[in-house]
Amino acid sequence: MENFIFQNPVKLIMGKGMIARLAKEIPSDKRIMITFGGGSVKKNGVYDQVKEALKDHFTVEFWGIEPNPAIETLRKAIALGKEEKVDYLLAVGGGSVIDGTKLISAGILYDGDAWDLVLAGRPVTHTVPLSTVLTLPATGSEMNNGAVISRRETKEKYPFYANYPIFSILDPEVTFTLPPHQVACGLADTYVHVMEQYMTTSGQSRVMDRWAEGILQTLVEIAPKIRENQHDYQLMADFMLSATMALNGFIAMGVSQDWATHMIGHEITALHGLTHGHTLAIVLPATLQVLHEEKGDKLLQYGERVWGITSGTREERIDEAICRTEEFFRSLGLTTRLHEENIGQETILEIERRFNERGVKYGENGNVTGAVARRILETAL
Repeated sequence: MENFIFQNPVKLIMGKGMIARLAKEIPSDKRIMITFGGGSVKKNGVYDQVKEALKDHFTVEFWGIEPNPAIETLRKAIALGKEEKVDYLLAVGGGSVIDGTKLISAGILYDGDAWDLVLAGRPVTHTVPLSTVLTLPATGSEMNNGAVISRRETKEKYPFYANYPIFSILDPEVTFTLPPHQVACGLADTYVHVMEQYMTTSGQSRVMDRWAEGILQTLVEIAPKIRENQHDYQLMADFMLSATMALNGFIAMGVSQDWATHMIGHEITALHGLTHGHTLAIVLPATLQVLHEEKGDKLLQYGERVWGITSGTREERIDEAICRTEEFFRSLGLTTRLHEENIGQETILEIERRFNERGVKYGENGNVTGAVARRILETAL
């Protein structure tokens, strides 16, 4: 196990009717800007619950933070926040709204262009306090300090780090009316978040391995049941908590991490607009295939503990573990090949060019270069 320092300050407030606690959790003297996405919160009752809870607070609203939040939109929110002298932010939505609001929290207190903060690649600690009401489980952004910000004009997408939310409210009932495709992408996103921290080197931590495998097993168990009945409170509660636990640092303590699949997936989203979780379902099986030798011991453990694969040669068991992973994503209703989304060699070469231009090397061994990314994508064709 590697040395580590762990701290997660987010207060997690979970359960039916908990949105009403906003009135108690946010000080009454705060000038709050509430950030939203495209408007689904007005259809599922979340908006009314939030407004009722904050009826005695000063609030201003910003709408329109899109999937894969764009700096072009967030600049407008930052300008509004400065104009209204906002000193508290409440993100109401999924990971994109929360991610975007993290940059807003830094941008309001920054004199320059917020895109500079993204390109700097350093965590920003001087921010406006932020809390969240989660409506779409997927990214874990409600309990971490990370975000991913896009720039439409250049088709770029980069990670960004700020402060953690003060608190996050998770009410499973708000997920009942989510479009099935969004739920599928959220399940895939959660699964791959766990895999990025787990599918690396074996023998680092029994505790982290078992925690990670427990989340994976939960997802495998609940996914088909959610497809049948998205209105089951217990199922959606397990889904919400799995997504949060997958990326709040709890399964990352003292272990190496990969994240090559995510970095490749980000480029596909930036170039084609494909939903983030969907890109991961396409890239992960190919990543495992290309890197199966260095990940072999962990793939064997994963196959046995998550999928019950105990017979066959080493190579047969590894191949079956990868196949079962891809089959899981397809069982969610997602495609797992680039050609199924009309993505071809031109995109592959562009991603290789971008990786080479930046001189990046991803993966727990730092060996996923532009050339390896190209191999992964060609395997995913």
